[in-house]
Amino acid sequence: MAPFLSYTPHFAIEHVAAYGEADIARLLADAGIIRNRRKIAAAIHNARVIRELQAAHGGFRAWLDAQAGADKAVWVKLFKKTFAFTGPEITGEFLMSSGYLEGAHRRDCPVYARILAARPRWLTSDG
Repeated sequence: MAPFLSYTPHFAIEHVAAYGEADIARLLADAGIIRNRRKIAAAIHNARVIRELQAAHGGFRAWLDAQAGADKAVWVKLFKKTFAFTGPEITGEFLMSSGYLEGAHRRDCPVYARILAARPRWLTSDG
């Protein structure tokens, strides 16, 4: 499973969790990213939350596994309560890409067979 926000090359949760005002100012001046203070603050906040979840549950995956089997509406509510700047689209895409929610592939799609072969969490969950 890919870590949350892992689409960014070299994203390190522990580094982002430690960001302060100087880092925020640097990011707001970086033309290579979306320079939205709320999104930057949310990424830092979410990295800190993930660090707390890792410490409390032995890992972010362990926290996710504890929620496995929930439907999308429950996941969305949990993510909105736990993280900043998350909604149904971000939550759903993250959970589908990490195997906690079934994706959009139809059962007769060739990709669906490959997904099943990977034994995603939504397939093996007791929930």
